[in-house]
Amino acid sequence: MKRITPVAFAIATLAIQSGSFAETANQIIKKVTKQSAQAVEAYLQENPKAADKSEAIDFLIESYARLEMSERQAELLKGKYTELAKGAELVPQEFFGVFQELFGLLIKNGSKDGALAALNLAKKDIIGHPQAERFSQFLEQMGGELNKPAIGDQMEMQFTSLDGKEVDINKMKGKVILIDFWATWCGPCIAELPNVIDAYEKYHDEGFEIIGISLDNAKDEDKLKDFVKDKNMLWPQAFDGKGWQNSLAKKFGITSIPATFLIGKDGKVASTNLRGPALGKAVKKQLGL
Repeated sequence: MKRITPVAFAIATLAIQSGSFAETANQIIKKVTKQSAQAVEAYLQENPKAADKSEAIDFLIESYARLEMSERQAELLKGKYTELAKGAELVPQEFFGVFQELFGLLIKNGSKDGALAALNLAKKDIIGHPQAERFSQFLEQMGGELNKPAIGDQMEMQFTSLDGKEVDINKMKGKVILIDFWATWCGPCIAELPNVIDAYEKYHDEGFEIIGISLDNAKDEDKLKDFVKDKNMLWPQAFDGKGWQNSLAKKFGITSIPATFLIGKDGKVASTNLRGPALGKAVKKQLGL
């Protein structure tokens, strides 16, 4: 049986008390969540040192996430982070749980400067812990998210493809291009491949190109070549055999795959992480068909 969260329980209780069931479920959730959050905020103002302050703040963070009030949510997460133990006393699960939530929220809100500031602070706060070096590597990996292209950005890349051809995206202006980060060992990537191939076969003659960037390791180069040939993947593949340390993956902050970026005729990112039929529709739209 699924556990009922404190927020859900509070919402249901207040909905019963206020007789809100004539409204839609979404209206009830938003209305009662807002009422609950206001009540808890007032409680904390009157009782700033309350014994259940931590639980109350967690309640507010979850509530503001539901209400999509991300600025207040970020404020509370920053406050929670400030009170965490640092250095030698740092508790990894607690520290990184709060930091990851805050960092992800700042990026989602478009505050890359805020996310960078939080990252630099975290790098200082881990100093003195016995596992500081390992934590630093983890933070560096997370920092790659700051380099991930957003809609409207340009992606510069030049490389020698798996079959020895020189590829320069700057020479492909006027084309619609799918940048596809993938690997032969990636189940979701392989599951999505039929949609990618279908879009290529339908729209290549209309000006649609694909650039594959393989995160396979050096030992699997022959496997990659056989796979590309077997699946009739006719587009260029960037491959340096470094797996997750692939130079282009690091450059563009890729921390999970599949990761795709659809580049419009103007050379700028038009869409990201398209899946299923949405890919073909987006390609067709960018081609003006």
